[in-house]
Amino acid sequence: MRDMAAARHERLLVRSCTYHVTLAGSGPPLLLLHGFTGSAETWEPFIPTWGAHSTLIAVDLLGHGRSDCPPDPTRYRIDQCAADLLGLLDQLGIARTDLLGYSMGGRVALHLAVAAPDRIGALVLESSSPGLASPAERAARVQSDEALATLLEREGIAAFVARWEALPLFASQRRLPAAVRDGLRHQRLQNHPLGLANSLRGLGAGVMEPLYDRLGAVRAPTLLVVGALDERYRALGEEVAGRLPQARLVVIPEAGHTVHLEQPAAFGRVVSEFLASCRGGSEPAGGAESRAPARI
Repeated sequence: MRDMAAARHERLLVRSCTYHVTLAGSGPPLLLLHGFTGSAETWEPFIPTWGAHSTLIAVDLLGHGRSDCPPDPTRYRIDQCAADLLGLLDQLGIARTDLLGYSMGGRVALHLAVAAPDRIGALVLESSSPGLASPAERAARVQSDEALATLLEREGIAAFVARWEALPLFASQRRLPAAVRDGLRHQRLQNHPLGLANSLRGLGAGVMEPLYDRLGAVRAPTLLVVGALDERYRALGEEVAGRLPQARLVVIPEAGHTVHLEQPAAFGRVVSEFLASCRGGSEPAGGAESRAPARI
């Protein structure tokens, strides 16, 4: 395992696609997966804290940041993404890793935990879901994602980001300082329109097979983090926590969907404490009581 005191960047060829990866810190590995329109930059504020006890592997998923943007949307599908990530871990010499995913990255992380349970230690899911249970919901999402993808191709990244930021899901971000909002917008604008469009088509929740019936296969102790202001994902978190063998749900006050951005200190702390408890061999939050939401 590599020992790195400072962050560095690598480009790794995995199954015919080149991924941009940021590596930092030292200790047991922690793979970090961003959300839609994000990149490895999402996790930079947490490098000093998490890097003190973990080797961080922050990946730009396909179509995002500085990773490749394949022209075929099927190359972005969740099974392809999972195979790429396992191949990337193999290249880095990592047999088993802790795993954290936000939103879209959380769906990928959960799929990995189901598909390759022997490769995952502890699992952290921020504002994530196992997919859409209803076929009607999935069909509607495919239609709406296609409309967004078409907007990206027709009007470009700036028009898309303006529309994306206006979604009710991100309403609580309007309370953030202007400098933070501007930084987030700048990061989103660095993405390629083709990459985001194909990510919507290939990795959107509408085309993903829902995982509700497979959650019992997750062996990893799991921390679910949701914002108190994000009612939809708080309810999803409660449902998922009840289906996972070892799960704890933490509700962060004064936060919406982007808990890591809106309450970074609280988010960083609960993740560090959870990883420490898992690595020390203790069960998070005490067995059956771990299924009850916690507030901090």
